[in-house]
Amino acid sequence: MTAGVRQEPREADRPRASRRPRLPTLLALLVGFAAVGYRLALLLADAPPSNSDEATMGLAALHIARGDDFPVWFYGQAYMGTLEAYLAAPLVALAGPSVLVLRLPTLALYALFLLLSWRLTRRLGGDRWYALLVVAVLALGADRVVKNQLIAGGGYPELNPAGAALALLTVALCGNGPGARLPRWAAWGLVAGVLLWVDPLILPYALALGAVLVAWRRRELAGRAGAALGGALLLGAAPMLLDSLRHGRNPLAAVLSAGGSGTSASWVERWHGGVVVGPPLAMGFCSPGHCAPWQLWWAVAFPILLLLAAFTAWRTVRRPAGSADRRVPAAVRLALLGGAAAVLAAYTASSAAGRTPVESARYLSCLAVAVPALLWPLWQAARPLAARLGRPVGRVVLGLDRRRELGEVAESDRSGHPHLGEVESVRSVVAGIGAVTVLAGMLGTGASATADAIRAAPAVHAAADRHRMLVDALGDLGVRHVRGGYWTCNRISFASGEETVCAVVDDELRPGFDRLPGYRRAVAADPDAAWVAPDGSPLAARLDRRLGAEPGALRVITIPGWRIYLPRR
Repeated sequence: MTAGVRQEPREADRPRASRRPRLPTLLALLVGFAAVGYRLALLLADAPPSNSDEATMGLAALHIARGDDFPVWFYGQAYMGTLEAYLAAPLVALAGPSVLVLRLPTLALYALFLLLSWRLTRRLGGDRWYALLVVAVLALGADRVVKNQLIAGGGYPELNPAGAALALLTVALCGNGPGARLPRWAAWGLVAGVLLWVDPLILPYALALGAVLVAWRRRELAGRAGAALGGALLLGAAPMLLDSLRHGRNPLAAVLSAGGSGTSASWVERWHGGVVVGPPLAMGFCSPGHCAPWQLWWAVAFPILLLLAAFTAWRTVRRPAGSADRRVPAAVRLALLGGAAAVLAAYTASSAAGRTPVESARYLSCLAVAVPALLWPLWQAARPLAARLGRPVGRVVLGLDRRRELGEVAESDRSGHPHLGEVESVRSVVAGIGAVTVLAGMLGTGASATADAIRAAPAVHAAADRHRMLVDALGDLGVRHVRGGYWTCNRISFASGEETVCAVVDDELRPGFDRLPGYRRAVAADPDAAWVAPDGSPLAARLDRRLGAEPGALRVITIPGWRIYLPRR
């Protein structure tokens, strides 16, 4: 009676789909929380060190919070939008001016970048294990990297999450077939417009990703989708455009002028700063303030990997049109790699790469946007080897016999080879070992540089404590107007909530560059204005010559790390 009737499995035998997150997803969450927690710990320890430029952005946030001013540009220049100031203004209004309050939005931007990078890696064709690798690389926090991500000095913390968002939107718009929803087109335009206002450093990525949109969706761009994108682009760039119309200023010309100003560097110096030192610093492989020779290996690996990843993506893009599910992610990867190459080329051509290679490496901070595309060939080479080694480990540790249950690290087995180990060629094994070696080198070098940054944190915290003592001492002395160096002045003004304002002087006591000219006028009107200089600085040595007991001379009050000079009356 039961012949020909399939028996239903018992409830206990029926496989159940687990709703729990898979292992790589859980690991990525842990790595992400650890990365954000590490950066929060740095912020609580006053690291990375603040500077006068960050204080200038803080003053903009303070003015916005009070309703005194709504600046379009970073004070004292006609480029670099003040988005960070507007993000921090509500917190400054609630908690008052402080570096920690100013940096909380940048920490949130970094967390958003990690999340978007995970999602972007998955949409570009990577499995969960590869997405975990990308998150792990971006979680490392060397000195230069955390400065780019956390210091609210304008134009850097917001670039990477916005660039990743543009890439993610491009995949969605090109991969969903005709008729993508208009809000996505508008979102692409809005993000691109805001980026153009904030910092044109990201322009190569926007142009490359825009080219992908044109190649795949030119018909939609000629209709309502193009109107939505263009309108949102104008809205995002509205602060820049309105200011340019009102004052006749060209922000792009201002950026190019700033990049070429000062003493010119030779092409040898530019090449060394841009190609040899720049990529290791920007990717977080160097110690604070310098790159040891052994940390420069990435200068050789980076261009090779860039070319290899671009070649791999180009081959996929050139496949027949029927494989659009792979061609779109490959095209976006190629656009990211092209954007990274253009950013590196532009930086190498600038004098800043040769004059100040360590500090100017911040201009390469957006190379991190291309990490999901850059590491692609390494993962493709390492994945079969990982699957081959991972299967027996999974069977022993987890008691699993099905290849599917070992996770997505073994997905390459589905390409028609039921037993990867039986057909693995020597060439594939060698490539896998080489790829694993490079990836291990990246993680190891980045971890070493991160440890160096951690070891430097106590000294940074002590310096911040000394600066707080300086601001408190000025308040206790009733000093409302001071003169000091550029890297001193706006820090005092911001930390004191403008209770004490500072005018900039150089080491010869001549007027310097005041980003807020009103401060100079206020200081000049006060005959009792004081002077402030770091202990042991050239400015302190120059002011020491004016010490004396007669009227008009100066008397000095010393606190740890600083000297306050008061006029005698």
